[in-house]
Amino acid sequence: MRVFFYMIFKIHILGCGSALPTLQRNPTAQYINLQERHLLIDCGEGTQLQLRLNKIKFSKIDFVFISHLHGDHYLGLIGLLSSLHLLGRKKTLSIFGPKKLNEILKSHFEISGTFLSFKIDFHEINPNKSMLLFEDNIFKVTSIPLNHRIECTGFLIEEKGKLRSLKKDAIQKHKIPIEKFHQLKQGEDLVINETIIKNDLLTNPSPKPRSYAFCSDTKYEESIVPIIENVDLLYHEATFLENKRERAKKTFHSTAIDAAKIAKLSNAKKLLLGHYSARYNDLSEFEKEANSIFKNVIAVKDGDTFEIELINEE
Repeated sequence: MRVFFYMIFKIHILGCGSALPTLQRNPTAQYINLQERHLLIDCGEGTQLQLRLNKIKFSKIDFVFISHLHGDHYLGLIGLLSSLHLLGRKKTLSIFGPKKLNEILKSHFEISGTFLSFKIDFHEINPNKSMLLFEDNIFKVTSIPLNHRIECTGFLIEEKGKLRSLKKDAIQKHKIPIEKFHQLKQGEDLVINETIIKNDLLTNPSPKPRSYAFCSDTKYEESIVPIIENVDLLYHEATFLENKRERAKKTFHSTAIDAAKIAKLSNAKKLLLGHYSARYNDLSEFEKEANSIFKNVIAVKDGDTFEIELINEE
């Protein structure tokens, strides 16, 4: 298996706790660098400090995605926006979230008499269906309708596929004209002088597009499986252990085993657990319970980073 040139797809766990912050765990927030596209997913209290601790520049953030309007997922956003203003940001910031989030932001800045130095491009998320939220030539983001006490959305982040690369020596050997290069990069064979030249003789396979799914607060919900099928890395909330299953049902949260079942059904390659109740100090039990269903599991901690490996298609 040949690894291609380095193209970053890294997830930074800024906060993996739930509603009550602890000295070890901040509320939910994650920062993603995908080929220098910079995303912030959720923004609980303390996210600014976590960004600084992880040496991540505020100014790099291009997109903010907010899953829902429980405070441990968005109450840090107003402070972050205020800091970006104080730092003199001019670049437009795209925010994707529930409709009422835009109302909250507008009300706060109106009441405080604050006129931000940059524009917010707000995109309302429909929580009732999966839909394409954003797309450019590098990646796309699709919403994942979840099942929580209030409207809540997860996010599937998918890298765009790349064209095949040319084998310079082979191109020269077969005297391939430049006007055929694009055809080759798209994976087509060539016919030259009535001779078929197979594409793999002239090109290298493209790297396999990578994917990451963030499933925020939700009870066990199998309807999300087709959306996240075959995802490389899945983050799924696991607020409780199995002995608190009734509590999980009552609060519309998941257990570690619930998360593992979703990972198995969706054929995810790796599962990250997070959003733990403050009652838990030892996270090893989360991994132990999830491992009974799905083997490739990590119970994340604040400050953890995960990089999705880049490999070829073949």
